[in-house]
Amino acid sequence: MMHAYADRADAGRRLAPDVARAVAPGAGPGPLVLALPRGGVPIGVEVAAVLHAPLDVLLVRKLGVPDHPELAFGAIATGGALVLNPDVVLTARLDDDAITAVIAAETAELRRRERRYRGDRLVPLVAGRTVVVVDDGLATGATMRAAVLALRDRGATHVVAAAPVGSPEGCLLLEREADAVVCPLVPRRFRAVGSFYDDFAAVDDDTVAALLEQAAAGAPMRPR
Repeated sequence: MMHAYADRADAGRRLAPDVARAVAPGAGPGPLVLALPRGGVPIGVEVAAVLHAPLDVLLVRKLGVPDHPELAFGAIATGGALVLNPDVVLTARLDDDAITAVIAAETAELRRRERRYRGDRLVPLVAGRTVVVVDDGLATGATMRAAVLALRDRGATHVVAAAPVGSPEGCLLLEREADAVVCPLVPRRFRAVGSFYDDFAAVDDDTVAALLEQAAAGAPMRPR
């Protein structure tokens, strides 16, 4: 089978011009690129380079039903945003104590990862800004949707959801939430995200932290 992209860096370079066209020009601060770790970070490097924009990460943690953790009743994200699915909460008969316990556990993990990736650097302000949120692919689109809703909650004025490849269902879900969805490859028969890459090796925490450190320092950024 012919893969669409050589690796994430190749995908990011090919995605970036489409993202640039989707970013609405306007007054105020320029766009901010937020990548979903870990696989979205090498994509974000390339997009941020073309947009001449700062790069950071947006962490999203799924809130799983205690007895069925694969079933999400919501999500939390960088900056304290909380998104709940009331239908799942009702169906799973979750009370306030159960919800609070899951949120506390996932918040602790989110903060641990934030410290690992960002160190002492502050969470970027998104209020009043155009924000491009990127990942390496959209399967269900649920994680990206939570990210978009979190950015809305934090006051972003224009949100662009971008990925090199996505399922038709995932892209449709995002079109209802984001101001623009940039996904150049939407195969009718979608398999796993990794099947559209030649090299889909895991991105480790050290690489994420190093790329963000380079971005904060204004150094040229390329995945190692």
